[in-house]
Amino acid sequence: MEFLQQNWYWAALAAVSGAWLMADLIRNRGDQSQLSPVEATLLVNREDAIVIDVREQGEYAQGHIPNARHIPAGEIERRSKEMEKWKDHPVILCCASGARSNSTANTLRKAGFAKVYNLRGGMMEWQKAGQPVSRKRK
Repeated sequence: MEFLQQNWYWAALAAVSGAWLMADLIRNRGDQSQLSPVEATLLVNREDAIVIDVREQGEYAQGHIPNARHIPAGEIERRSKEMEKWKDHPVILCCASGARSNSTANTLRKAGFAKVYNLRGGMMEWQKAGQPVSRKRK
């Protein structure tokens, strides 16, 4: 008890960070559109999902998911005709951290894409999970 009295700020910090993690877990638990790298790989292998990398050219050239198509987030609406053929396929969007691809996923859903997923954590999580990275242009 004496330890907690002398170090109350560390205990408070632990409680706040734990609450933050729990809130994030609860918020994302019901969202089936957020995929881990392993779940994304399974979707590609089992359902022939299309992977679209929405990062800028320089980021894409540094390394991307093998066979990912490159359509920067800013070009999604302009290139929507080119993407029509994928409307009924599972589509996985990825970026550096998952933020840009998440907002792009909402744009595609509004455009009528039925099965749109976001790679949670983007390329950072993909690489952290030890998944392959390509530098070939697709």
